[in-house]
Amino acid sequence: MHQPRAEAHAAGRLTASVASLQAMATVYAIANQKGGVGKTTTAVNVAACIAEAGRRTLLVDADPQANATVGVGVGRTHAPGLYEVLTGEVRIGEALTRGSVDGLALLPAGPGLAGANVELPRIAGFEQRLRECLAPVREEFEYVLLDCPPSLGPLTVSALVAADRVIVPVQTEYFALEGLAALLDSLALMSRGLNPSLRVAGMVLTMHDARTRLARDVEREVREHFPDLVFTTVIPRNVRVGEAPSYGLPVTHHDPHSAGAEAYFELAKEVAARG
Repeated sequence: MHQPRAEAHAAGRLTASVASLQAMATVYAIANQKGGVGKTTTAVNVAACIAEAGRRTLLVDADPQANATVGVGVGRTHAPGLYEVLTGEVRIGEALTRGSVDGLALLPAGPGLAGANVELPRIAGFEQRLRECLAPVREEFEYVLLDCPPSLGPLTVSALVAADRVIVPVQTEYFALEGLAALLDSLALMSRGLNPSLRVAGMVLTMHDARTRLARDVEREVREHFPDLVFTTVIPRNVRVGEAPSYGLPVTHHDPHSAGAEAYFELAKEVAARG
């Protein structure tokens, strides 16, 4: 796919930020039990930016809503997908596909994933299933991004056990801080038990409208409460970001000149820099 000049230029800037990486993929879970905070948008666009920088990247759609799958131009009913991989019906290599972003592999959600929250707990050691399923392909990629459901159910737990890092999207609205402390407590418990290597890569402020006092106040509060965890980049509330999924594209492809696209390029650079 031909990259528009601005998109190619931004991808070139990102390439310099991810120049030195270990051979095995770093796995990021994009998680927050609160819905509508920009998890899928963040997962799709950060994955697209890193892939466009020439890095081997895998996007895993672990949300039964399959919005990340649709967001890169693949149908919701595409199969096999994550469900078939988790249940052992197929190997992960057989379920990977390609969407609208060059260099980005996708493990789609698949229609069967809707029942996984009920079925997974019946499998002994289900918490480790996703980590085990990813193991055969971790050396094929440099980055793996897991788009999690808006809950702390079995699929999210499996993703957090499989992950090395967690990125937490936080919408700049009144209830932004509500639940964040509980989420961080859950992540701490996870790191002490099921996944000792897990740590928070950072929180990203999303859907930010700098014209409103509320958004500015929420940003200040989040940065004061979590001074070392909040990414510098803020994702603005942007029409192009919202409409891009209807075209099966990340905003960096839909409108690379938009404020949303530029913000996601900057966020991807920060993610790469933090490691």
